[in-house]
Amino acid sequence: MNTADWIGSAAATLTTTAFVPQAWKVWRTKHTADISLGMYTLFTLGVALWLSYGILLASRPIIIANSVTLLLAGAVLVMKLKFG
Repeated sequence: MNTADWIGSAAATLTTTAFVPQAWKVWRTKHTADISLGMYTLFTLGVALWLSYGILLASRPIIIANSVTLLLAGAVLVMKLKFG
């Protein structure tokens, strides 16, 4: 793995991991009133596009990070829709 891949992997790990506390808190509390539906909708769509981009480039760091981020952001989005 070259330096760029290490940096990309570290950045991907940090930015992806940042969504875990939000997803966990919403899961535990079922409270979503302070979460913007518009922001999470646009963000989730953006992450899906980043994932598509990573697949087209065959870039493992982009694919892995955005797959996990899509799962986490998508979960928060679904909970926002479900719990209001």
